[in-house]
Amino acid sequence: MTILNFSEDYILENERVRLLPLQISHIKELIKISKEESIWIHFFEKGNNIESLTNYVISAINYRNLKKEYPFVIYDKSKKQFAGCTRLYDYSKELNTIKLGHTWLGKDFQGTKLNKNVKYLLFDFAFNKLQVERIGFGAYSDNKVSIASMLSVGCKNEGVLRNMFPSINGIGRTDAVLMSILKDEWKDSVRVQLKNKLT
Repeated sequence: MTILNFSEDYILENERVRLLPLQISHIKELIKISKEESIWIHFFEKGNNIESLTNYVISAINYRNLKKEYPFVIYDKSKKQFAGCTRLYDYSKELNTIKLGHTWLGKDFQGTKLNKNVKYLLFDFAFNKLQVERIGFGAYSDNKVSIASMLSVGCKNEGVLRNMFPSINGIGRTDAVLMSILKDEWKDSVRVQLKNKLT
């Protein structure tokens, strides 16, 4: 088993996408696509202007330095443009588990199978290199797009955390939907099924 090394600059790629460790220098590339308000509806941290995006990137890098999260920038090789961000987090070498989330894409990259390619690379990295037993996910219960996306890449619904988040409209609370993929599921069926959806 290989332990996640937060000091190592992992680069994951296939024919469609390249995932690179997020750096301060990526802000100028990401600001071009991050201004759409709808991207950030279900995020506590926003990135829809230069100030908030700078804070977002610095925060993500700081969490990497603290060995809590590993953020990637997403580069679409077919469009030759940076497309968004994603990250691995809550890594436990003792429990042999990890979570995947904080994923966002510019509107022009949504619905293009780019996200499926991103997930395939991260799943392959987590299950085959890190040899984790499970990858966890979470989403606002009203974030139907994100939930459908997770189901489409092979996640299974595990349940609900009631009143987990403040509501988007600022009134009351909302539930969190929990999902996961297990290593055996990836090896038995999810890997092949997802790979067939990449192109």
